[in-house]
Amino acid sequence: MQSGNYNASIGCTVSECKYHTNNDYCSLDHIKVVNSSVSNLDNLTNSVKTQEITDCGSFEAR
Repeated sequence: MQSGNYNASIGCTVSECKYHTNNDYCSLDHIKVVNSSVSNLDNLTNSVKTQEITDCGSFEAR
């Protein structure tokens, strides 16, 4: 998707992301959701049991 357009299926409030739009949506066609505990060496696990363990793998800083 081009910058300025938004995907009404992906809500986002992370204004620091380059894909965030001013109306709290994402401008990407799709996002990648990742298990954030895999990158945390103190808490390696493949089991996701809470929402807080997931992250947007498509995030890019503005």
